[in-house]
Amino acid sequence: MPKFAANLTMLFTEVPFLDRFARARQAGFDAVEFLFPYAFEAAEIRRRLDDNGLQLVLHNLPAGDWDAGERGIACLPGRSDEFRAGVARAITYAQTLGVGQLNCLAGKRPAGVTEADARRTLVDNLRFAASELKTAGLRLLIEPINSFDIPGFYLNRTAQALAILDEVGADNAFVQYDIYHAQRMEGELAATLQQHLARIGHVQLADNPGRNEPGTGEINYAFLFAHLDRIGYAGWVGCEYKPATTTEAGLGWRSALVG
Repeated sequence: MPKFAANLTMLFTEVPFLDRFARARQAGFDAVEFLFPYAFEAAEIRRRLDDNGLQLVLHNLPAGDWDAGERGIACLPGRSDEFRAGVARAITYAQTLGVGQLNCLAGKRPAGVTEADARRTLVDNLRFAASELKTAGLRLLIEPINSFDIPGFYLNRTAQALAILDEVGADNAFVQYDIYHAQRMEGELAATLQQHLARIGHVQLADNPGRNEPGTGEINYAFLFAHLDRIGYAGWVGCEYKPATTTEAGLGWRSALVG
């Protein structure tokens, strides 16, 4: 049976962020993930994790000015000093929070920046991040994101992510495979998961269309959950979806779709 982690950026959003840890535990989750911890003291987040017996399985590197629409800075020429400072900050948080892997959002390629320059910048930044994270005993992830939800996002497909990781050449760098984004961009979910299992460090889910909970759309999640078991995926599956109503009201998918 897959292990599910509640994404606290997307779930239980009717309460303040720090109160979502208790709600996740009450809803039966053993682990959580979220986009960013940086608006809060690491020690306070750690206290919420410990008080509720939760494991943190993922958070992201700093990703620029999120409120202004930035979705990562790793592929942006001229921002490498900022990126490197963000890596150091993320490692400090990770060490306090006990998380073992950090996700790097590539960002949107700016107007006037060539594909070659964006790729070169991304590869250089990922090499730096992977080296720093390895020293700290952490894994680095990169995530393809669909171009419908985030137009202009540089990294869109599994094959592209794997090619970039080949160029980076780090043994602690993996793909974060988001089933929702992959369905929108390329399909072939089961085959891709199986073919590249050794290079997938984390899986996330949402259904399509709508990015709501499993069972609300076209993706055969009962099949995929059984498939993850069959192929031996041992990691967590992050529940990064928008509840159709409330989080608790939609959690029936766990018993309905998991064998």
